[in-house]
Amino acid sequence: MSKKLFIETLGCGMNVRDSEHIIAELNRKEPYTLTQTIEDADLIIINTCSVREKPVAKLFSEIGIFNKRKKEGAKIGVTGCTASHLGEEIIKRAPSVDFVLGARNVSKITQVVDQKHAVEIAIDYDESSYEFGEYRTNPYRAMVNISIGCDKQCTFCIVPATRGEEISIPSYLIFQEISKAVASGAKEVMLLGQNVNNYGRQFGNNEEKINFTKLLQKISTIDGLERIRFTSPHPLHMDDTFLEEFAHNPKLCKQIHVPLQSGSTAILQAMKRGYTKESFLNRCEKIRRLSPEATISTDIIVGFPGESEQDFEDTMEVVERVGFEQIFSFKYSPRPQTQAQHFKNMISDEITTARLQRLQSRHLEMLVAQMDAQIGSFCQVYFDELKPNRRVAGRCDNGRLVFVEGSEALLGKVLTVKITHATRTALEGVVWE
Repeated sequence: MSKKLFIETLGCGMNVRDSEHIIAELNRKEPYTLTQTIEDADLIIINTCSVREKPVAKLFSEIGIFNKRKKEGAKIGVTGCTASHLGEEIIKRAPSVDFVLGARNVSKITQVVDQKHAVEIAIDYDESSYEFGEYRTNPYRAMVNISIGCDKQCTFCIVPATRGEEISIPSYLIFQEISKAVASGAKEVMLLGQNVNNYGRQFGNNEEKINFTKLLQKISTIDGLERIRFTSPHPLHMDDTFLEEFAHNPKLCKQIHVPLQSGSTAILQAMKRGYTKESFLNRCEKIRRLSPEATISTDIIVGFPGESEQDFEDTMEVVERVGFEQIFSFKYSPRPQTQAQHFKNMISDEITTARLQRLQSRHLEMLVAQMDAQIGSFCQVYFDELKPNRRVAGRCDNGRLVFVEGSEALLGKVLTVKITHATRTALEGVVWE
């Protein structure tokens, strides 16, 4: 009989893919069946995120809850970014944890799962050429890592300390992985990396000379692959050649994430982001000009140390000028192993909360207008998920989520949909014959 695995995934798309890799590697050793019931699990894994403070605080409370609910003999493992930066401290604080596996050590899961209190967290470990087993949560779309780690030094970000130096995965492995996914029924791929458009800066043992634009061109030749998405690109590496490829390659979905973080050049400099307010606006304006149908999403941190009222006004100005279709906005959260945790001039929670509310309120107004404007329009939707109550979900080329009434017969198909209703987060429509 196969063992049962309960796995909770927190954080970004890379963590989602890491969880898929963990499942695939475990099944190479012995069969595991996924379960949503903690009490049934033989192995419980929490795949953690450390980008913000709340998920870290949540970890230890969940370990306690899981330890009380698990059956006798069941193991608990902590993986991911928090595992990388806390390491042995996790076991010291929670001895019920059986092993700790860092975000740069996913391929070692079968080595640590049977070693009591094993800790593998080396951030210089190179998995870039490792061929993981095959497992995908959704057979209709594939998530594929194209690089590991990060070479930036953003003063607010803990990722370089948890995922290590940036190394690109050889293009032949990426091509091979996507080809296998397409052969299994996937028509869409999401390319993952901390800074995808910095691809090719450094390889492990491979001296291949290929950048992100050329990688996109190479992947586009795969027969049966209809849609390519990627996240996240960095504004610093959005050269004209890349933006031209984004606009004119028909397989590249017209959805792009351009992380702003702040609209103030002074704050961007303190964050060590490497670009200015003006250069950021220039890149977004070029995207709008080359690809008017594209949607642009972004990240914004409010209340970074030293952020003045004028700095925040600069952020609001960028929001107005770009008209982002989606914003992921957060209060600044001091993180360990970052430069900004030692900065002075911290902004009070009262001021930060007021600014965040103002930002989110204004963007909500913009979002409602943007979504309502879609009513009556037509879009090509790739259906990849069955929902309750005879609803099927998919996304337009530009990334907007669409629901229609239907059955699993729609899954894996790209169909024309007329939009009939809009909410803040999704569109509803009917398949147009």
